[in-house]
Amino acid sequence: MAEADDDDFESLDLDDDKSPALSRDLAEADDADDADEGDFDDDDLEDAEEDEIDYVIASYREDGQVVVSALGKDLANDLDELIVQLRRLPGDAGAIGFVSLVEEVAVIVRVRGQHVQVLLSDAAAAADWPIARDVADYLGEEIPDEEDEEDAEPMGDLRILADLGVSEFDLTALCDDLDLSSEDLLAEVADKIKIGPQFRRVAEAALSD
Repeated sequence: MAEADDDDFESLDLDDDKSPALSRDLAEADDADDADEGDFDDDDLEDAEEDEIDYVIASYREDGQVVVSALGKDLANDLDELIVQLRRLPGDAGAIGFVSLVEEVAVIVRVRGQHVQVLLSDAAAAADWPIARDVADYLGEEIPDEEDEEDAEPMGDLRILADLGVSEFDLTALCDDLDLSSEDLLAEVADKIKIGPQFRRVAEAALSD
């Protein structure tokens, strides 16, 4: 998902009559690539069901006033589309998205123009949930092996909210606190960036739907 510069390739003119073996090798390589793509498709994760999605919430400031609103739960399965929707909000300084899944997985996305920062509370979730896998892909990070899940750490930019008063240390401590549900983790973050009351009202309404 992360952008990369295009590689420069030297163009080669192949004579099929003179290089049949090379032509066969190239064709076989193409078939192998197609097979690999098929394997990847078979490995796609199933989307989170609606009852597995606690909420998707956006926060931004318009004319200096805090605005907190619920977004469609389908965005909890697609990081790219969540970024698109956050970018459309009329925030004075961008927008922040909060996603909570099954009370265990939290994702924070901050969009300011073309600048995007993401944080996943538990890297191990990338093995189970599409948006968590999207975060890993976006960052170019490897997904932890299942046997390493107990040692999993947050994945992404822990300074995502540093300018709003939430330090890297603060976010690390919240993500490492196993007694906090993902809902509580995000509510604590909302308190620290001074949108707590508005955030909790929207979260409670979303959870009761």
